[in-house]
Amino acid sequence: MNTKPKQLITKIQFLVTLLCFTLVVNSQQADDKSSALLDALTEVNGGYHKIASKKDVEFTYIYDNMDAGRDVSTERHIFNGEHSWGAYKEHARNVLPNQKGLAIQSLVHGKPALTLDGKAITDEKAIAGTVFLRKVNFYWFTMMYKLKDPGTNYTYLGTEKIGDISYDKVSLMYDADITKKEKNDEYILYFNPNTHLIDLFFFSLPDWGIDKPILKMTLEYEQVDGIYLSTVRKSYGPNEQGEYQMNGIYTFKDIKFNNGFKAEDFKL
Repeated sequence: MNTKPKQLITKIQFLVTLLCFTLVVNSQQADDKSSALLDALTEVNGGYHKIASKKDVEFTYIYDNMDAGRDVSTERHIFNGEHSWGAYKEHARNVLPNQKGLAIQSLVHGKPALTLDGKAITDEKAIAGTVFLRKVNFYWFTMMYKLKDPGTNYTYLGTEKIGDISYDKVSLMYDADITKKEKNDEYILYFNPNTHLIDLFFFSLPDWGIDKPILKMTLEYEQVDGIYLSTVRKSYGPNEQGEYQMNGIYTFKDIKFNNGFKAEDFKL
């Protein structure tokens, strides 16, 4: 029996797999200084494989926009597949703000669902909001572990001194060909040279009509089960004079990993 055709097919399959892997790896671009800063951060927090080794997470998310309203949800996320579920006992800001009752969102295998006191909500705007929140809530929790995702492009911007710390500034932009999004968020990240963590960043929010990275977020970290998490974030926006004022505090608490969740558990 001639085994050469099978061997040739196997070699071709290997080369195709290698090429695909190379394309994915190369789709994250950074200059040498930015790469060194990202590597130092990964050395500290362990990278996405470390948080993903926890399988899943549950936590309470207090999203407080002060005078603009507050949401409080129980969040559940599965790291492999990025499946997401959230139950809102308070939802005065982003989820059905004019309605009472328990609102539950889910995003499983890319399919969104929303209920209010067990009744399905099919309003297109509410469903679009469900997709946005399920993705953004997962991202905010895992952001520091996803900075090397495909499609991320980094440019070193020099240093800026704030207080006693001279921060390294790095621009983060996304490749639309990779993300498949018409508009992508932009960030300016501030790396602490002492801890190698990101203490603050500026960002855009094109889904809300803010196309330039003019919003500011500061971060406070805790270690939970060996995982560095920004459990308190504070957001600031500029007024007409360009002065920054705090407009929100966002808190993760009661964080529990390895709950045994399955994607099917999140379906509504």
